[in-house]
Amino acid sequence: MTITSKDSFLRNSFGGKSRERLLEFGNLESQYEESSGCCCTCFRSIHDNFKHSWKNFKEFSRKVLEMGWNDPRKIMHAVKMGLALSLVSLLIFWKQPFPDIAQYSIWAILTVIVMFEFSIGATFIKGFNRGLGTFCAGVLAFGCAELAMLVGKWEEIIIVISIFFIAAFASYLKLYPTMAPYEYGYRVFVLTYCILMMAGNRTRDYTEAVLTRLMLIALGAGICLIINICIFPIWAGEDLHRLVVKNFKDLATSLEGCVEGYLQCVEYERIPSKILTYQPSDDPLYNGYRSVIESTTRENTLLGFALWEPPHGRYRKLNYPWRNYVKVSGALRHCAFMVMALHGSLLSEIQAPPEKRQVFRSELKTVCAEGAKVLRQLGTKIETTEKLNDDNILKQVHEAAEQLQKKIDQKSYLLVKSESWEIGNRPQELSDIEKSHTENQQFTHLGFKSLSEAVLDLRSIPNLSTKEPIISPSLRKQIPWPSCFSLDHGESVIKEDEIKTYENASSLSLATFASLLIEFVARLQNVVDAFEELSEKAEFKGGIEEDGRMDVGLWRRVVRCFRFKK
Repeated sequence: MTITSKDSFLRNSFGGKSRERLLEFGNLESQYEESSGCCCTCFRSIHDNFKHSWKNFKEFSRKVLEMGWNDPRKIMHAVKMGLALSLVSLLIFWKQPFPDIAQYSIWAILTVIVMFEFSIGATFIKGFNRGLGTFCAGVLAFGCAELAMLVGKWEEIIIVISIFFIAAFASYLKLYPTMAPYEYGYRVFVLTYCILMMAGNRTRDYTEAVLTRLMLIALGAGICLIINICIFPIWAGEDLHRLVVKNFKDLATSLEGCVEGYLQCVEYERIPSKILTYQPSDDPLYNGYRSVIESTTRENTLLGFALWEPPHGRYRKLNYPWRNYVKVSGALRHCAFMVMALHGSLLSEIQAPPEKRQVFRSELKTVCAEGAKVLRQLGTKIETTEKLNDDNILKQVHEAAEQLQKKIDQKSYLLVKSESWEIGNRPQELSDIEKSHTENQQFTHLGFKSLSEAVLDLRSIPNLSTKEPIISPSLRKQIPWPSCFSLDHGESVIKEDEIKTYENASSLSLATFASLLIEFVARLQNVVDAFEELSEKAEFKGGIEEDGRMDVGLWRRVVRCFRFKK
C-alpha cells in the first residue's frame, strides 16, 4: 500500500509538472504569434502608407508635367526667373570698384524674387510699389536721421519713436479701401525705413546706406523688366481678351445643351450634390454658364494688371479701353443668369409632358440656334478685333423670339387647364345677378391678354362675397410639393385634385422655360451695345472699304510691302 501510494504520488506530481510545462509552452507560442501578428500588421501599415505616398507623388508629378504641357508659358516664366536671379547673383563676386556692392547685393536679389511676376502688368505693379516705397522710406529716413543726430544723446529714443509713428501711420493708411492695390508698397516702405535707420545708426553714414540700397533695388527692377518684356513676354491684357472670348463660346454651348436636353426630355436620375451646392462639377452644361459667372474675380485681377501694361501687339492704342472688356463680360453674365435658370428648369421636379414640348419644338430650337449664333459671332468679332457689319445682328433672333411668342399665344390652352378657370364654369346665379345692375355691385373688367381669351366673349364679372368658402388651390398656403389636401370630400376627390394641380403645374413649367428663353433674347441687346462701345473705343477693324480708306499713308504702304502674308 505504501509503495503504491508513493508511485501514484510521483506519477501525479510528474504529470502535473509536465502539464504546466505544456501550458507555459502554449502561452509562449500564443504570445509569439500575437507579437509576430502585431509586427506584420505594423509592417503592412507602413507598406500601405509608403505605397499610397508613392501613388500620390506619381499623380502629382503627372499633373505638374501636364500643367507645363498645357501652358508652356509657365515653363518660360520659370526659365526667365532663373535667368534673372543668375544675373543678379553675379554682384556677390563684385570686387572693384565699389566693394560695398557685394556686401549689399542681397537687396538686388530680394528685388528680383519679390518683383518678378507671371505677367508684365503684375511685374510693373510690383516694381512701382517697391520703387515708390523704397524712395519714400529713403527720403524720410534721411531726414529723421539728420534730426536724430542733431539731438545728440537722445538719438536712439528719436529713432525708436519715429519707427513707432511711421509703422502705425502706414499700417492704418493701407487699410483704406482705395489703397488695397498699394499694400505691398506700404510693407516695403516700413521695412526699408526700419532697416535704413538701424544700418545708418550703426555705420553713422545714412547717405551712403540710402543711395547704395536705392541703386541696387533699381538695378534688380531693371533686370526684371528687361527680361520679362524682351524674352517671351506674357501680357495680362491678352489673357483678359482670351477669357472674354472663351466666356462667349462657353455660354453658347451651355445654351444649346440646355434647350436640346429639354426637348429630348433628358432627366437626371440623381442631381449631383456639387450642382446643388454650386461647386465645380463634370456636367458640361453646368460648367459652361458657371465659368462665365465665376470669372468676375479673374477679370478684375487681369484688368488691374492690363492697365499697367504699355501698348503692344494689336493693342497699340494708348490708354486701351480694357475696362470695356469687363463691361462686355458683365453684360454677358447678365445673360448667363437666364441660362442658369433654364438649366434649373431642366433639373426641376415638375416637368412638362413630352408631347407638349414637341408642340413648341421648332420655335424653341430656332430661338436657341439663333441666340447661340449671336454669341459665337460676337465672340469671334472680339477675338479678331473686328466691328459688326451694317446689318442688324439681332434681327433673326428677334424674329425667332416673336414666332415663339405667337406660338405660345396660339397654343395657350395647352399651358393652362380651362376646367379650372372661373370664367369657364360660372353658375347660373351669377348670370342672373349680372343682369340686375344694382348700385351696390362692383364689376371687374377682364382685359384681353391672348388670342385664346379673345375667342371667349369675356364680360364683366361682379365681385361677390359668399358665406361658403371658395375652394381654390391659389388661395391655399404654399407648402412643399406634393401638397396635402384636407380629407373632407373623400379620398377620390383628393387624388383628382392632386392630379389636376400637378398637370397645371407641369404645363406652366413649359411656359416658364419658354419665357426664360425669350428673356435671354431680350438681354442680348445689352451685350451688343457693350460690344459696339468697346469696338469704337478700341478702334476695331472695320470692313474692307474702311480698311482701304485708312491705309493711305506712305508709312503704312511701306510696312505693308514688307509684311508677310498669312
